[in-house]
Amino acid sequence: MAMTNAFSQSDMNNLSERDRTLVERRARILGPAYRLFYQNPVNIVRGEGVFLEDADGKRYLDAYNNVASVGHCHPAVVEAITRQTAVLNTHTRYIYEPLLDYAEDLISTFPVHLGQIMLTCTGSEANDLAFRLAKSVTGGTGVIVTDLAYHGLTNAVSEFSPSLGAFVDLGAHVRTVPAPDAYRTSSASLGETFKADVERAIAGMKRHGIKPAMLIVDAIFSSDGIFAEPAGFLKGAVDAIHAAGGLFVADEVQPGFGRTGDSMWGFERHGILPDLVTLGKPMGNGYPVAGLVARPEIIADFGEKARYFNTFGGNPVAVAAGHAVLKVIRDERLIDNAKNTGALIRKGIAEIATRRASIGDVRGAGLFIGIEIVSDREKKTPDGAMTTRIVNELRHRGVLISSAGPKANVLKIRPPLPFGPAHAGQLLTILDETIGALEAR
Repeated sequence: MAMTNAFSQSDMNNLSERDRTLVERRARILGPAYRLFYQNPVNIVRGEGVFLEDADGKRYLDAYNNVASVGHCHPAVVEAITRQTAVLNTHTRYIYEPLLDYAEDLISTFPVHLGQIMLTCTGSEANDLAFRLAKSVTGGTGVIVTDLAYHGLTNAVSEFSPSLGAFVDLGAHVRTVPAPDAYRTSSASLGETFKADVERAIAGMKRHGIKPAMLIVDAIFSSDGIFAEPAGFLKGAVDAIHAAGGLFVADEVQPGFGRTGDSMWGFERHGILPDLVTLGKPMGNGYPVAGLVARPEIIADFGEKARYFNTFGGNPVAVAAGHAVLKVIRDERLIDNAKNTGALIRKGIAEIATRRASIGDVRGAGLFIGIEIVSDREKKTPDGAMTTRIVNELRHRGVLISSAGPKANVLKIRPPLPFGPAHAGQLLTILDETIGALEAR
């Protein structure tokens, strides 16, 4: 999964002399662990709204990047960061009122039982902290995740991020369950099936002397292949982990901040109450700020045993960026836009599917959409090779997306939240032409 759509050494001869020199320089300085997107990597120099521009002046419709959640270089966020940088940037061991203003405003968007927040720099740190809290309050260590989940890169979190690949070992305390795939499993029984899988994982832990600490899921299952429907299917699994004495952690790094279009947070679509919620990438529109929202009694339990301090988590510039993002989401009604534009895109793809045999399924919520690419619709045969060709041909035609899923055959569409109807029309036209051209070859 970590290598999906990645540039490889075999693609080097297809690059211009300038880009080949830059790629070689990058490899020499940064080493081999880093990856580049696309067979022909994009040399991006500028971003504005839902567009990116490369070094040759070519513009790309960005239908992938959720980091710039309110649009690349949004003026309100740029101004907030710039203004605050010129005044103060320090840590959270001083009284700083804007931090409290932001924390109270952000907390107000959550169910009332989630009353406190701890700030970090990255989603990986937030999930690492969630694991520490879960272990503290439950006395357990067991973690349940889906088969291809991604939750972060710290040592502890990489052990329950199976999408990092076979060379990153899962922890002995970790159990995986199949993602709730409504394309291949009856949607009527999906919730019961997922609950039963979680219960089996819990039983397996206990058999090996492992006490459950938490079930953690990204409510859109973004790495597993993007599964959003039917709303409510997560409730049984949450009940199961609670019955076993563990916590439910909603990883909102990708589905959060209005992306799913129904509400601010992805878990809300399922009518469930998490014990912990982790936040990340979209929170600062590119500025590194993340956090964890929790039931106060959980933080109280942890705080009696340990102190928490993060030098850069919640610093004044991060707070300025985060609060600006929150205000833009409200002022520009971006949750409504995600709902309406997302529905328009899914409807358009369903229409394209009537003439493009490669499309087996379209699914998602708001501006988080998955398109299952298959070689045989009746058999629902995954076609990862065709998916890779589509992603790279779209890049050539000026549209950026990626892919997901265990067979890397799900087109992953996740644009900045201001992505509107006109952008959707451009995306649909180019997608239709691209798949048509590739199917004709």
